[in-house]
Amino acid sequence: MDPDKLSLTNVDDAIRLSIDAKVDYFFVGGSLIINMMLDELISNIKKKCDIPVILFPGGTNQISYRADALLFLSLISGRNPDLLIGKHVETAPYLKISPLEIISTGYMLIDGGVPTTVSYMSNTYPIPRNKDDIALSTAIAGEYLGLKLLYMDAGSGAKTPISNSMIECISSSVECPLIIGGGIRTAEACGEKAKSGADVVVVGDAIEKDPELVMEMAAAVHESSSIKIG
Repeated sequence: MDPDKLSLTNVDDAIRLSIDAKVDYFFVGGSLIINMMLDELISNIKKKCDIPVILFPGGTNQISYRADALLFLSLISGRNPDLLIGKHVETAPYLKISPLEIISTGYMLIDGGVPTTVSYMSNTYPIPRNKDDIALSTAIAGEYLGLKLLYMDAGSGAKTPISNSMIECISSSVECPLIIGGGIRTAEACGEKAKSGADVVVVGDAIEKDPELVMEMAAAVHESSSIKIG
């Protein structure tokens, strides 16, 4: 859920449908949050259900102690030092005293066929979608560095989601859980990503446009395996 893209009415609908669909997590965040609704959105979710809320921050200003956990993202696919370690140093003292569970996460941006907000804001190039070997080497390096999760993202509004072959290649070679997101618009695609080895499937744009889709998407993932959908 991106606070900048959802009205309060749509949020209520999305929360209700997500509860009915038995989704496993709410990921909250965005590349640019400017409407000061982060705390309000999280509080709204927490009032209505006990599904864990995980911050997926696009910047140092996207921290809320109302959430349950935070993905401590290191953009390992890029070469921007601020997003490898710089911003982390700035936020570490606040996170140290926070009640949040901090989950170190290697963030890998994969080419989704169109320029994305993430690529523009991070000033980095995505890994080419047909270069499974580069993605695999990056993922293994992230795991060797001690990162607890790997998040492969084609970016919000991606034209093409991450290929099943790339997911299979990486999921079969690393031990840490694998999150897949970006450009996933159908229940069928959700099921394919789960079968290919995704441990968490993240959907955003499609649900913002049609909240009812969450029912079919969650069912497709849960039917594919015991894999979780966020």
